[in-house]
Parts: sequence; C-alpha cells; structure tokens
Amino acid sequence: MILITGGAGYIGSHVNKALHKKGYDTIVLDNLSHGHEYAVKWGEFIEGDLSDSDLLKSIFNSYDIQGVMHFAAFTSVSESIEFPVMYFKNNYKNTLNLFKNMEIANINKFIFSSTAALYGNPESIPITEKNKLNPINPYGKSKLMVEKILEQKSKEKSNDFNYISLRYFNASGADPDLEIGEDHNPETHLIPLTLDAAIGKREKIAIFGNDYNTPDGTCIRDYIHVCDLAQAHINAFEYLQENFENSDDIKENSVFNLGNGNGFSVKEVIDTCEKITKKEINKEIANRREGDPDILIADSKKAINVLNWKPKFNSLDKIVETAWKWHKKLNRNI
Repeated sequence: MILITGGAGYIGSHVNKALHKKGYDTIVLDNLSHGHEYAVKWGEFIEGDLSDSDLLKSIFNSYDIQGVMHFAAFTSVSESIEFPVMYFKNNYKNTLNLFKNMEIANINKFIFSSTAALYGNPESIPITEKNKLNPINPYGKSKLMVEKILEQKSKEKSNDFNYISLRYFNASGADPDLEIGEDHNPETHLIPLTLDAAIGKREKIAIFGNDYNTPDGTCIRDYIHVCDLAQAHINAFEYLQENFENSDDIKENSVFNLGNGNGFSVKEVIDTCEKITKKEINKEIANRREGDPDILIADSKKAINVLNWKPKFNSLDKIVETAWKWHKKLNRNI
C-alpha cells in the first residue's frame, strides 16, 4: 500500500489513478486546501493535514504502507513571493513532520514531488541534474530545503532510508478518460488560463513580459503531460523496490528531471490553444512577474535510461488536446 499525500490535487490524483491501474492499493491524505475530494476516485481518502502528528501516527499504525509519495505542497511562484513564510511552513516544516513519523513507523521508501524551480536562471540549456541549484523564489527554495534534508537522511540511514526526487518541468494536460484533470482555484498555469479565455470564462490572457532573451520575447518552458509524470512515479517507486539492497545505486540515481526536452514560448502555447480550440483568444502584454527565468528546458535522458521512462504525450498539440477536452467537461455549464 502506498500513501499519497496531496493525492486529491492535480498531479497526485493522476498518480493515484495510474497506481491503481498497475494494481497498487493507495491511501490519499489531503487537507483539501487546493485538492478536490471528487478527484479521489481510487483508494481510500483521509482528510487531514501533515502538521497533525497524531493523524500520521494513526495512519502508519493502521495500514501496511510500503512507501510514501509526497505531493502536499503549495506550488505558486507568485504566491510564494507574497507569502514566503506560509510556503516554508507548509512545504518544508510539514514535510519534516512527515519524515519524523515515517521514521517512527520504519517506512523507508519516499518519492518526492520536486520542481525545476530549483535551477533558477540556469547556466546552460537543456538543464541536466548536474546543473547548479539556485532557486530564485521561495517556492523553489522550500523544495530545495526538502531535497537537502532527503540527501542528509539518506546518508545517515544508509539502507534504512532511500528516496527519489522527481524535478518536474511544466505539468500540463489531463487524463484522456476525462475522469480527472487540472482544476485549481485560483488558476495560475498558462494552458488552463488560456483555455479559460477560449471558453469565455475570462476576457483575455495576460502575457507577462515580451522582452525576455528568447526568439519572440516571451518565456520558454518545457511542458510535460501529467500522465507521463504519473508513470514516472510508478517507475521510480519500482526502481526503489528493485534496488533497495544496493543503496549506492539509489544514491547515485536519487534525482531525475522530468520534461519533454522541448521548449515552447508563451506565445507559441497560446497559438497552439487557438489552433486546438479553433477560437481567437484575446491577449494583452503585462509586466514581467518577479522570479520568472527566461528559459527552462529539461534534459530527461537520465530518467529515460535509468527508470525506463518513455513519455507518450510528446507534442504540445497532444497535451493541449487533452487539456481542452477536460476543460470543456469541467466548464460545461458556462
């Protein structure tokens, strides 16, 4: 059985579905501050917060949990700049509480939902796992703090604790079966915001800065489908299981980038949304947002080679198509 913290959220719910399709039993722990109970269609759901040690002890004592997949984090860069203490408390302090209770319960396999925000403004593109870690916003810094603790715990515990940290680039798209998808409130991600404009839920889409050092002046990002991310989590967990006796191999392969290896600018994403939706979308140029790097593109060869991970949704068109179908279902009453 696998405990999924934050499993009612966007990525966690897709991972939960993928785990069940593979035959795993799961428990979802989520405080529903950003997730949705309707998204927990598989496994058992427990509403609660990672700060609640009594709840964690009860879960670990009541179930035979093989490992933990941890998604319970706040993820908005702009919000983290406005409320940094909130981000460090939830993303770092609460994770420490999770670790403490895992240790008491002798649970020693951990998959961490990390982020490309750790790299800040990268020194080289595409970004490999060996790039310098230099986050430029509190969100990225809070995730880096967790990775540092993971690294230290792994050294201290040797075979007793092993982890894999998966550094996502831009998660996007939706479950092709339309059972779950992206549903943030407020929404901050480019593709669903653009689709909001296409469906009439908002008047226009803001382009935050058109003077970046890119061909069309807008930020370039690497978009990875959420179902491909979900599969990577299964591969990572099974890698831990298969290599648990050889902790040196795990330590060598404890961090993986997850991206498509292709970069698309903000303008290119909006153009693709217009093509898929067959709608003209109103746009406006706004001021740059603090903490936005020019370009973030992943080198994911390590995950492909070591975890035997093969992304299936490898084009922006495919990603936007699944997002648009889900978006129409989610907003069918508009």
